[in-house]
Amino acid sequence: MDPLHWWGNVALTMLEALATAAFALSGIIEATRKRLDVVGVGVVAFLTAFGGGTLRDLLLDQRPFFWVREQYALAGVFLLCLIAQAFMRQRHVAITERMIEWPDAIGLGLFCASGVHQAHLLGMPPLVSIIMGVVTAVFGGVLRDMVCNEIPATLRNHRPYAICALAGALAYLALTAVNAPAWLAMVACAGLATSLRALAILRNWSLPIWRP
Repeated sequence: MDPLHWWGNVALTMLEALATAAFALSGIIEATRKRLDVVGVGVVAFLTAFGGGTLRDLLLDQRPFFWVREQYALAGVFLLCLIAQAFMRQRHVAITERMIEWPDAIGLGLFCASGVHQAHLLGMPPLVSIIMGVVTAVFGGVLRDMVCNEIPATLRNHRPYAICALAGALAYLALTAVNAPAWLAMVACAGLATSLRALAILRNWSLPIWRP
């Protein structure tokens, strides 16, 4: 196997594993904040972790889904649910909405890189690749908020969210256009999207609000 292609596969696997863990953690925190029971926490964690990637695979007609191909992800999320809940109970951690934003920002960038890369590998047009990156990054959080009876944060808190994923996807395509290695393009995509989201949180950037 071409070493560059091998490194690209390794980078993709690592990105999806880290993104799954980050989004699962944000789901656990939100479900705990809403005082759901153990089963409810697990359901929200799984939906958050696998929702975006599953929709991507559906739209790209990829079978089996990524979490079926890589069953370690299922075991990892289940184990993370047990450990996180035990830790928060033992340490009496005060659950706040702010706590969700940081793992969510990390998962946003990582899943964006995974989505745009997979679409690009399948030869999709640039616009479709960008949309796949944004969908993979955003949809898990949308499901999390809907199940927890909230308007999705990406639509209501006015801070840039999907736009951060869009910027990351554009960076990926720009680097691949100049023949940069796939792993470098994915790292740049994830880093840019997560950094922009973190800056939006820290500096309280906001998008224009619709005023009737």
